Amino acid sequence: QQLSQVFDGYQQAVIGLGRLRSLMRTPAGTPPADDPRPVGALRGEVEFDEVSFGYAGGGGQEVLHGLSLRVAPGETVALVGATGAGKSTVVKLLARFHDPTAGTVRVDGQDLRDLDLTGYRRRLGLVPQEAHLFSGTVRDAIAYGRPDATDAEVEAAARAVGAHEMIAGLRLGYLQPVGERGRGLSAGQRQLLALARAELVDPDLLLLDEATASLDLATERRVAAATDALSRRRTTVVVAHRLTTAARADRVVVLDAGTVVETGTHTSLLAARGTYHRLWEAFRQTGGPAVADGPTTHPTTDALVKENAG
Repeated sequence: QQLSQVFDGYQQAVIGLGRLRSLMRTPAGTPPADDPRPVGALRGEVEFDEVSFGYAGGGGQEVLHGLSLRVAPGETVALVGATGAGKSTVVKLLARFHDPTAGTVRVDGQDLRDLDLTGYRRRLGLVPQEAHLFSGTVRDAIAYGRPDATDAEVEAAARAVGAHEMIAGLRLGYLQPVGERGRGLSAGQRQLLALARAELVDPDLLLLDEATASLDLATERRVAAATDALSRRRTTVVVAHRLTTAARADRVVVLDAGTVVETGTHTSLLAARGTYHRLWEAFRQTGGPAVADGPTTHPTTDALVKENAG
């Protein structure tokens, strides 16, 4: 019986090792440069120069078509548009998870394909809509990007984004165990930890896939305040699922079918009475900021775009 169990374990190990070898042989989609340039501190100037991109296996269909966009150092830009407009793709190209099929993505005037990828990503802060937390403690979750950080630095990062009070309310505080994928924490708590994690890294370029779309109103305000604190001192590109986020940005970029159809401040776009104006009016009518006693949750930008497609 023991021999049969050993043989069964051996077979499972062989299969697992084969899958691991297959994964390790998979070529990287973002190959390193022949002579990569070292990356120090970034000013945070971002430029998309006639960028086109299509995902592998997408039947040759492009997600972005000749997109041109410039973000000034220290500017906060909100990307708005329907599902499939290319908002998340812009963020993925900026993080260099993919390379454009045409055109160039530059940071501080340098093509991302020429930079040392590891060094470049050390200057990035990326907060996805569903932040992944590994099993460990709350302190471990915050210090993921800087494992050598001191307890004082971890606490300072949490205080900077307003997460310290939430953490102090946990039974064991910073030593509170966290399950895989943040099990045991609410969606708002997980997002606050992700924002504190980004603050601890102190990035020059912050990429946010807004995480308030599934939160109640009180939690949304707390996470929004933390996001504002995090983005205040650095270049920020945020995928805005809610128009309240877009209204707080320095500039709003409206995407449609992979191209920029409108760009400007919240006020100027409302005055232009174009696509963004129609979205904002629909947002107000369905419980947006102009409604004093609105519902606890608001429709996302994606839903409003679909509703007002005509």
